[in-house]
Amino acid sequence: MVTDQLKKIILDVLKLDEFEFQDNTTADQVPGWDSLSHLNVITAVEKEYSIRFKAYELLKLKDVGDLQNVINSKLSSAK
Repeated sequence: MVTDQLKKIILDVLKLDEFEFQDNTTADQVPGWDSLSHLNVITAVEKEYSIRFKAYELLKLKDVGDLQNVINSKLSSAK
């Protein structure tokens, strides 16, 4: 499940007031989410959660649910 925190980060980066995210939401379904803004989303997520993604992790992402799962995994392994 996509957390409110991740939704807020994406909305802030894309300068959107509202969008209904589901686990299977892909970038091409979100207004303004292109390749450049994708980098900005990833950078904002890394900064907010104090994590770093490896290139192979990013290449495997298919949707917002995948991104949330990688974030959760990194946060749980950091404990």
